[in-house]
Amino acid sequence: MAASDLESKAKEAFVDDDFELAAELYTQAIEAGPATADLYADRAQAHIKLGNYTEAVADANKAIELDPTMHKAYYRKGAACIKLEEYQTAKAALELGSSYASGDSRFTRLLKECEERIAEEANQAPVKTVEPPVAATVEDKEDVANMENTQPVVEPPSKPKYRHDFYNSATEVVLTIFAKGVPADCVVIDFGEQMLSVSIEIPGEEPYHFQPRLFSKIIPDKCKYQVLSTKVEIRLAKAEQVTWTTLDYSGRPKALPQKINTPAETAPRPSYPSSKSKKDWDKLEAEVKKEEKDEKLDGDAALNKFFRDIYKDADEDMRRAMMKSFVRIFSLLNAAPWTSYFRFTQLIESSLVLTTYPFFWACFCAG
Repeated sequence: MAASDLESKAKEAFVDDDFELAAELYTQAIEAGPATADLYADRAQAHIKLGNYTEAVADANKAIELDPTMHKAYYRKGAACIKLEEYQTAKAALELGSSYASGDSRFTRLLKECEERIAEEANQAPVKTVEPPVAATVEDKEDVANMENTQPVVEPPSKPKYRHDFYNSATEVVLTIFAKGVPADCVVIDFGEQMLSVSIEIPGEEPYHFQPRLFSKIIPDKCKYQVLSTKVEIRLAKAEQVTWTTLDYSGRPKALPQKINTPAETAPRPSYPSSKSKKDWDKLEAEVKKEEKDEKLDGDAALNKFFRDIYKDADEDMRRAMMKSFVRIFSLLNAAPWTSYFRFTQLIESSLVLTTYPFFWACFCAG
């Protein structure tokens, strides 16, 4: 069936209040091609009726991408964002859309509501003023009906095509969609204040749409994503440093503050009791020297100490003379074996030994 025929049937289903069928027929018309901005904008309207506000924002964004001057796409994006409580995003879309639809009272009224909600969030709600009613057009009534008295159609949850997981850091949430081998040009991701829209449409395969209302607000300009060979990695910049206990809001209470580990101040090193007492090494050295001086030795030890004291207390000239004599004695002793009694006796009787005997004997005993 041609795309034009599917579009006509979708509009008939919408008039008959069969919004689910209308959304399905618009999807078939988009797949049949060519996909136009009108098809996406009209499917966004059907999604609003079904209560699928994140899907409506995604379709409105696609319509704006194809036709940046389509004012009804901006209006429907703003209407869906208000339902998602993304008032800043809604305000930006409505202000831009009103520039392409001069004099359209729908934008004025919706902008006023958006500003009131923003003021309420800031606890600065302005005083409401009563304005005279403005006659509404047929299209105006149709779009207002999309926002009020909408009964969302509850559909049974279906198993997603791709598995996903996420983890927290202090400043961002990293979401991973395990889509293997997906071409980068088939992935479309949009970020809102508290909304994420992920669409993966591969020709010949069932499209994948993941559009949660996020647990907390994000900074869209700082968010980014990367399509890898085994996954799609999305980094959501947190507007507040809070811990996300889940990815989607789902009526959860306010998040607990993010615990940020800060380095503790340098604490003094603990001291432990010890059985060892501090020693005065200078005092100990003095005591040892005193004991050595006062020590009473006998025999060879006493003689050895006597000659060592002679050398220690001698002046430089005396020490040089003693060293010279010792070297000469040592060379003479080495000239003959120690067993040569005659040589040793002759050496003892010589005047050289007699003049250097004290030092020779001290060194001999020390050796």
